[in-house]
Amino acid sequence: MASVSIRDLSRNTSRVVEDVASTGRPALVTRHGAPVAAVVPIDTEELEDFVLANSPDVLASLKEADDDLTAGRTRSAAEVFDSLGD
Repeated sequence: MASVSIRDLSRNTSRVVEDVASTGRPALVTRHGAPVAAVVPIDTEELEDFVLANSPDVLASLKEADDDLTAGRTRSAAEVFDSLGD
């Protein structure tokens, strides 16, 4: 994986993005030598999955759903469909 400082990224954004896109390899962004972010190639066919998997709102909803399931706060599909008819 290539590494680029945040300063170099700000000065050469187009080149870094083009390198990532053309090689398909991510670039690790560093600040004072410590990793802080990554520039990753995006497959257009997987873009929606990537966005949803990294959306704070979606992640919060999934955690809430997992918590409800663990706590036994569930309803059958029949109950849900019945409530939609109201």
